[in-house]
Amino acid sequence: MPPPLSETTTATPAGPLLDKRDWIAGLERGLSIIEAFDDAHPRMTASQAGERCGMTRTAARRYLLTLRHIGYVATDGKLFWLTPRVLRLGQSYLESARLPRIVQPFLQRVTAGTSETAYVSVLDGDDIVYIARNGSNRVMNTGYVLGARVQAQVTAAGILLLALGDPAWVEHWLATQTLKAYTSHTIASKDRLRLELARIRAQGWSLSEQQLELGARGIAVPLMDHRGDLVGALNVTTPMGFESSEDVVARVLPVLQETARAMRNLI
Repeated sequence: MPPPLSETTTATPAGPLLDKRDWIAGLERGLSIIEAFDDAHPRMTASQAGERCGMTRTAARRYLLTLRHIGYVATDGKLFWLTPRVLRLGQSYLESARLPRIVQPFLQRVTAGTSETAYVSVLDGDDIVYIARNGSNRVMNTGYVLGARVQAQVTAAGILLLALGDPAWVEHWLATQTLKAYTSHTIASKDRLRLELARIRAQGWSLSEQQLELGARGIAVPLMDHRGDLVGALNVTTPMGFESSEDVVARVLPVLQETARAMRNLI
């Protein structure tokens, strides 16, 4: 957790302290309006958006109308919704960030060596985000597209990144979470999840089976940069079929670990 803020600094969940002279509150609030839309709130009134963002209806309406003016939001006069232009924000990251471009040839190596769909994922708040992938789409929901977000603890990549994260941050994360059971196999107990995180931290890789979807499993290894810092996870997803956990780990894990080591000096 970041230290207490002074009168001249502020902080964000994703960054260090920032001098208030450099902080643009309007930008933060405009982005918070965009992020307020989700599958449960695809269309909202100004009042609803303001309530979700902690601002007045009048303020929310001004931000929404500004976003409409520049093309990120549409409206029928009462309800507001996002337009496809919002996708430019994520596309800009995928096209400009080094990590997705660097890892792509290595993902092809993983797919060739395992015949499974390979991904690189990063942790963003409570979610895992898929920033690179290679392999065919399978007939299951775990064929994630680029930019897909999933609650972290129900994926192999997400639970690995949680396990290897700062212990104080992880404990705070656990204290503020409401764990949702997606299947009968989902770990929805915080005590059980703590034990699983400790086990994964000790072994250095993760296997997740049927946590999010019945019949699906994932295996993930950490992706480190040349300084030894954790930057993401390299993982595959695969249907469980008739292959045992031991067999799939023996087949896939060495390929993932070798590939992660090969990438390290390039990141």
